[in-house]
Amino acid sequence: MTRSAQASADLCHVNFARGFRGGERQTELLIRALAAVLPSQRLLFRAGAPLGARLTDVRGLQAIPINGRSAAVRASRGAALIHAHETGGAQAAWINSWFASTPYLITRRVDYMPKAFFLTRQMYRRAACVVALSSAIADVLYAYDSRLDVRRIPDACSNLPFDAERAQRYRERHKGKFLVGHVAAFDFAQKGQPHLLAAAARIERIRPEIHFVFVGSGRDEAALRELASRLSNVTVEGWTENVGDYLAAFDLFAYPSNWEGMGSILLDAMQFGLPIVATRAGGIPDFVKSERNGLLVPVQNTDALAEAILRLFSDPALRNAMARVNRQTANEYTPAIMAQRYLALYVELAPQLDLPRGTS
Repeated sequence: MTRSAQASADLCHVNFARGFRGGERQTELLIRALAAVLPSQRLLFRAGAPLGARLTDVRGLQAIPINGRSAAVRASRGAALIHAHETGGAQAAWINSWFASTPYLITRRVDYMPKAFFLTRQMYRRAACVVALSSAIADVLYAYDSRLDVRRIPDACSNLPFDAERAQRYRERHKGKFLVGHVAAFDFAQKGQPHLLAAAARIERIRPEIHFVFVGSGRDEAALRELASRLSNVTVEGWTENVGDYLAAFDLFAYPSNWEGMGSILLDAMQFGLPIVATRAGGIPDFVKSERNGLLVPVQNTDALAEAILRLFSDPALRNAMARVNRQTANEYTPAIMAQRYLALYVELAPQLDLPRGTS
């Protein structure tokens, strides 16, 4: 789409993340779902980052690679509303608001305080509203500044594709094993993979038929592989685009985060009907209800993590009941539902937004 075709009252997304993690996946899901309703959208993304390349097929989307905040201000001119999906985008939207008075909203994905700098506080205060993915994030934002207009809109399931034959072949590679899967960025400080490895070490001695599979990539991948090499019941698969194939093969999903704004991969695990063992961190308890669709354990408690995995391994009836609940729950978190929630907010904040006739 050329600049000349750009609508004068469109929605402008801004996401300057360098890589492609959960926030970028959710940005993609939202833009794709909104394309069914909005005639035009803009996306400002960091030049060279993968997000823009993933969205080249979206109807009505103008994806603009950006170098620097001043370029972002120029590229967002004429927008009815700016949606900042991370801090860099929020900074650009805030600067733009001083020149063009364009309203903006910020989606906050993490459950720790924004920086206490004066300019950061002004950036949040000037936002038309701040969207929190979970109650934990909302609580942090209220504590940061009680004057903020905070709304809650959770992430969506990714509707990950999968190949049943590939999933079955993977299970056959681990024939006779009960597969405990973990999908996340390999980031020990946040995602807590060493605690899951420690649980695997304890379980290795008493239930060798339980096998742990780590899928992902990140700064601690080399350290994770080195630790895993000492255990006979752990496989590190690394990064893959075919995450759905692994989720389809797993028997249980483990998520030992030390802190977590929401953990949208949990919704994907639910969509595949996986019972969940996770820590009681951040926004996770909003979506994983202990004894109903999973088991929650204290953060950094290796013994409790191992015991929860062993309990679900030994109780197929409980696993099956949790699987049913999770499949039903996932239907409440589709990309279409997320887009509807955001669209209602967009119309409230920017009534001049260019919408198709008959849309309210």
